[in-house]
Amino acid sequence: MSRRIRSGEIVVVAAFAVVHLLFLALLLPYFSEGTTYGDVVLYRHWALHGLSTGSWQGIDTDWVYPAGAMLPMVLAALAGPEPYMLAWFLLCTILNLCAVWMLLRGRSARYGRHAACLWIVLTAILGPLSFSRVDGIAGPLVVMGLLLAGSRPFLASMVLSAATWIKVWPAAAVLALLIVSTARVRVFLAGAAVSAAVAAVVVSGGGARHLFGFVAAQGERGMQLEAPLSTPGLWQAVISRGTSVVFNDEIDTMEIRGSLAGVVGSLMNPLLCGSLVVVGALLTAALRAGADRGRLLTVGTLALIGAMIVFNKVGSPQFMIWLAAAIAVGVAVRGREWAFPAALMVGISILTTLVYPILYVQLYRDLDPGVALLLSMRNLLVVLVFCWAVRELLRLRRRSGAPPALHTS
Repeated sequence: MSRRIRSGEIVVVAAFAVVHLLFLALLLPYFSEGTTYGDVVLYRHWALHGLSTGSWQGIDTDWVYPAGAMLPMVLAALAGPEPYMLAWFLLCTILNLCAVWMLLRGRSARYGRHAACLWIVLTAILGPLSFSRVDGIAGPLVVMGLLLAGSRPFLASMVLSAATWIKVWPAAAVLALLIVSTARVRVFLAGAAVSAAVAAVVVSGGGARHLFGFVAAQGERGMQLEAPLSTPGLWQAVISRGTSVVFNDEIDTMEIRGSLAGVVGSLMNPLLCGSLVVVGALLTAALRAGADRGRLLTVGTLALIGAMIVFNKVGSPQFMIWLAAAIAVGVAVRGREWAFPAALMVGISILTTLVYPILYVQLYRDLDPGVALLLSMRNLLVVLVFCWAVRELLRLRRRSGAPPALHTS
């Protein structure tokens, strides 16, 4: 049995190596020319600008990211400007390897080999995003944090809170952990300690008023082309019904303008907040009804992440990494119970990569109905994943017996 397990792990690690070597080869032209791919060009600019001038995004000015996102950007910059893309790729690869290793060896990962294979497959499909967005840093951290939650909740909260200060979406996992953990006080204190450390750095640099600037930056955005609830507006633009796709050069994104896009955009923030409250209430109700805490953590995290995507005016393709992290952990813990969202996630990843980066120009420039259909199918699958998670929360509440004692520390 031990030999079989080791051989299985060797196969998984070999698959990991093949996928990452493939992307290493694909990115070689960027490495050799000292250029960057995707949003990494921005990360390099921000990091090098801060190192050379002492003026930092998130401290000296409002920023679209939380202040902690500057840490991996600066780490990649330590090698210098020309090897920046290689350093960023290696940083993502190391974190990915740690996530895969924890999927294989984590105490709670009963089906870790299957989950590791899924994570590697999703990385292979979403690679253009995984290695060119800061979500490629946060995603593996969320996988590791969720897997640590059962045995080491304090450390899990620290990892997830650090990920939240890199990109906001891991806050969904922090919230789910706060609700379901028996070590709630330790979870809270760990998150508070990480947040206090980040705040101390920002405030000491004179950036107290910019600490939460990323919140305001999101509120000023319009309905992004790829957002799930932009789908009706997208089809209005395709058939030329008073709606168009416009480039927002301030934040480098394509947005839907005209018709009901403005009204829908103004409703997104209230809908997003309301959906998070509802999911949190369902999670709490299921816990009080005696549902298994481990199952609630994975399902609750997926439901909260799903709400953050479905009811969001932003619909960037890298958001799919959020779903991938939660689903990989769900598969690791519950196996076949998560076969449906896992299958949907593979379809979501394929459709996402087809739309961006492969066919994106045909979408925003030509409003090609075929590409619009692919994006619409992707958005429908995302909504299905969210609905599946909400349904599971409702089922867990109905199937549970008497409420357990709720420990706080």
